[in-house]
Amino acid sequence: MQSITIKFMKVYSSFKFFTLALCALTILFTGCKSGFQNKDSESIWNEADKIIASIKVPQFQDRNFNVMDYGAKANGEFDNSLAFKKAISECNAAGGGMVVVPAGKYLTGPIHLKSNVNFHLEEGAEILFTKDKSAYLPMVHTSYEGMELMNYSPLIYAYGQKNIAITGKGVFNGQADNENWWNWVGKEEYGYKEGDPKQTDEENLPRLRKMIADGVKVEEREFGEGYLLRPTFFEPFECENILVQGVTFTNSPFWILHPIKSNNVTIDGVTVRSHGPNNDGCDPEYSKNVHIKNSIFDTGDDCIAIKSGRNNDGRRVAIPSENIIVENCEMKDGHGGVVMGSEISAGVRNVFVRNCRMDSPNLDRAIRIKTNTLRGGFVENVYVKDVQVGQVKEAVLKINTYYGIYDNQEGEFIPSIKNIFLENISVENGGEYGLLIKGRESSPVKNVVLKNVTIKSTETPLSIENCEPVKFINTTINGKAY
Repeated sequence: MQSITIKFMKVYSSFKFFTLALCALTILFTGCKSGFQNKDSESIWNEADKIIASIKVPQFQDRNFNVMDYGAKANGEFDNSLAFKKAISECNAAGGGMVVVPAGKYLTGPIHLKSNVNFHLEEGAEILFTKDKSAYLPMVHTSYEGMELMNYSPLIYAYGQKNIAITGKGVFNGQADNENWWNWVGKEEYGYKEGDPKQTDEENLPRLRKMIADGVKVEEREFGEGYLLRPTFFEPFECENILVQGVTFTNSPFWILHPIKSNNVTIDGVTVRSHGPNNDGCDPEYSKNVHIKNSIFDTGDDCIAIKSGRNNDGRRVAIPSENIIVENCEMKDGHGGVVMGSEISAGVRNVFVRNCRMDSPNLDRAIRIKTNTLRGGFVENVYVKDVQVGQVKEAVLKINTYYGIYDNQEGEFIPSIKNIFLENISVENGGEYGLLIKGRESSPVKNVVLKNVTIKSTETPLSIENCEPVKFINTTINGKAY
C-alpha cells in the first residue's frame, strides 16, 4: 500500500507541475495576445534590450596596417586590389587589427574580408569599385533575391569569418549607374535599351528558378560571366560578430547591406544613399541578433527588408530571421521603411522598431509585410514603438499576402501573420490608407494592435480583408477615434 501511495504522489506531483507550467505558458501567451498593457509593453522592450546586450560587437587588436605600405595609390585610377588583399591578409595573419585607408580615391576590385580585420576608411577616403566585370570573378557562393547560387563576388565579401568590421567616415562607391550593372534589370529608366539582354531572359533568372525547382545543388548553379545577375554590395555570408559603423554606401549594383546566415550583426551610424533598382538598404537574411541603429536610409527600394529565402530555397535552408532591432534611424526615399518580405519562406520573428523617423514624398509605406502563397512563410511578433511618420504615399501599415510583381504567384504555401503591435505612432500624412491589410480566408491575419496611434490625414482610414478584428486603443484616424 505504501508503494502504491508513493507512486500515486509522484504521478500527482508530475501532473501538478505540468498543469502549473501549462497555466504559466497560457498566461504568458494571453498576456502577449491581449495587446499593449503597460506591463506587457515594458516587458517586450526589456526583451529587446536583452537581445541588444547579448549581441557581441567585435573587438580588435590595437595594431594598424596602412594600405599605402602595401603599394596602394590614391589617384582614382590605379588598381588597388592587390594592395588591399595583402594588407587584409597580413592583418589577419598577425591576429587582427585595423587596415587603414587614408584620404583619397582608391579604385579596386572586390574586397574580401578575413577574421579579426577592421577595414577602416579615414575621413576623405573613397573606394571606387571597378566597372570591369571580370574583376568580380572567380565566382563565389552568394545569393540573388533569396536564392543561393555561384555568381559574381559581392563588392565587399566575407565567407565563414568571425570578428569583422567596416568602419570610418569614408565612402564606398559601387559606381553602378545606367551604363554599369543597373541596365541589366531591363527597365528603360535604368538605361535598358530595347533588344539588349536583361536579367529576365530565359538563361538568367528563369534558369535559376528552374534549377531551384529541380533541386540542383548550390555549387552547380553557376552564373557569373555571360549572365546578368548583379552582385550585392556588402555580404557577410555565414559570419559571426560583424560591425558596420560610420561609413557611407552609394551607387550599389543591387542589395546593399546583406548579412546572410550570420549572427551578431551591428550596423551603427551608417548612411545609405543609393537609388538604383533593387537598392534595398539593409536585408538581413537567415540571420539572428541584428542591431541596426543611428543610420540613414535613402534608397531605390525598401530601406530595411528582413528576409529568409525565396520559395523552395527558403524552405530548404529553413533558418528564420529573428531578433532584429531597428532604432534611432531615419528612412527617406524607399518602397518601405521597415519591411518583412517578400522572400520570407523560412519565416521572420521578433522584430523591434523604435525611435525612428520615416518621411518622404517618395516613401511608399512605413511598415510593410509582403508575401504570397508561393513564398509562404510566417511573420510573428513585430513591435513598433515611438515612430514619427511625416509623409508616406500608400499606407502607414501594409500587410499583403497577395504580393506579386512577376507572373503567377499563387501556390500551396499559405502564409501566417500574427502579433503586430504599433504603439505611440504619430503620422502627419498617411497617403492612400491608414491600414491596408489583405490576409487569406484560410489564414487570416491575427492580433494586430494599435495603441496611442494618431494618423492626422489619410484618404481611406481602413481597408481590411481576412483579418481578425484589429484592436484599437486610444487611436484616431482623420480625427475619428477607433
